Amino acid sequence: MPRYARPSVLLAYATFVLIGLAAGGNGVLLLAQMGDYGVDRATIGIVFFTGSAGFVLAAFHNGALIQRFGFRVALAVGAGAYAVTGLYTATRPPFAAFVAIQLISGYGTGVLESALNAYLASRPNARAELNQLHAYFGVGALLGPVLASWIIGFTSWTVVFLVLAVASLPLIVGFLVSYPRRQPSESTPQQPHTPAPGLLGAALRDPGVLLGSAFLAVYVGLEIGVGNWSFSYLVQDRGLPRSLAGYSVSGYWLGLTVGRFVISPLAARIGATTSRMMSACLIGVIVTATLAWLSPVAVLGCAALLLLGFFLGPIFPTTMAIVPQLAAERLGPSAIGVMNAGGILGGSAFPWLEGAITQSTGIWMLLPITLVLGLLQLAAWWPLARRIGAAEPARIGAAVPGGQVASVQETCS
Repeated sequence: MPRYARPSVLLAYATFVLIGLAAGGNGVLLLAQMGDYGVDRATIGIVFFTGSAGFVLAAFHNGALIQRFGFRVALAVGAGAYAVTGLYTATRPPFAAFVAIQLISGYGTGVLESALNAYLASRPNARAELNQLHAYFGVGALLGPVLASWIIGFTSWTVVFLVLAVASLPLIVGFLVSYPRRQPSESTPQQPHTPAPGLLGAALRDPGVLLGSAFLAVYVGLEIGVGNWSFSYLVQDRGLPRSLAGYSVSGYWLGLTVGRFVISPLAARIGATTSRMMSACLIGVIVTATLAWLSPVAVLGCAALLLLGFFLGPIFPTTMAIVPQLAAERLGPSAIGVMNAGGILGGSAFPWLEGAITQSTGIWMLLPITLVLGLLQLAAWWPLARRIGAAEPARIGAAVPGGQVASVQETCS
């Protein structure tokens, strides 16, 4: 990579580690927040909606923000919003304010993810750098539960937000120093910052895009639901100590990270098609969710959670990689935005629904719900598999037509 670009790429990786820390630690903090504010799972789940609303707002606004002010300012704005909300949350605001501030937090995270994806997607080594970018999210996510469990073991949950906010402050300086004002390939017609008029509407009417959006809504809902509520499940239903439960949730995120590093290259080596690899992963999700639910001892359940994350790992990035086979090439950027929005909505609605259901039936219902979502995920994949089967067969790791590389936003993941 060019010498001038190394700091910017490393800073992008560091940013995704920080975002992953927050995502992975959130599930550990939910119990402490519920106890502090005196609310139930359904009520605390409102933060999923406000955070997702901010993320969706960023997805629609990010292109205009970059076009008008450039990358360095857009990224500084995103990091600034992230830092401000973290510092304010560290003061332990009233519950209504805590819920409302997630709108700004989600906006800041959305700007960071979208802008960094767009920046790296234009670079010559884009595919490798983007894969590593999202793998570093997994690194942060598997460390997040350990960090959060350790901090709340001797102090308040609000200190976690203080630590994350302070860690984000150097990012603002780094973005202003390391990033160009404009995207390097901004002048080329293949990499427009904003879609042409009407492309968003066309993407919203495209059957392949809608199928992909529905599939990702279920996937992200499953991934985030397990990430957020498995700590409560392990403590309240399996009777694990909080520290051990935190390590087990980290194991889930570790599996997700390892799956992204291992499964796709392995599938490419043995010549497996995208459809076969995805089908194997989806079946693996169903099997491991069943094992986690029915395992007679907690240790086996923890191991099954790790495998569950492993099989979930490559699903989101692979779905984004097949966008050119689901919709016309001219709809690519808009299609990715619509599908990401579907994932974001699922990532808020399904975890909230899980919280509401388990509040009345018991947290033991988490894994049966996860199994149902796994079955829905497999059913939603079948029409997508038929569509990509009708197109030219795609091998894992194939380049996206026109030099474009599908970028992935983690709401998760």
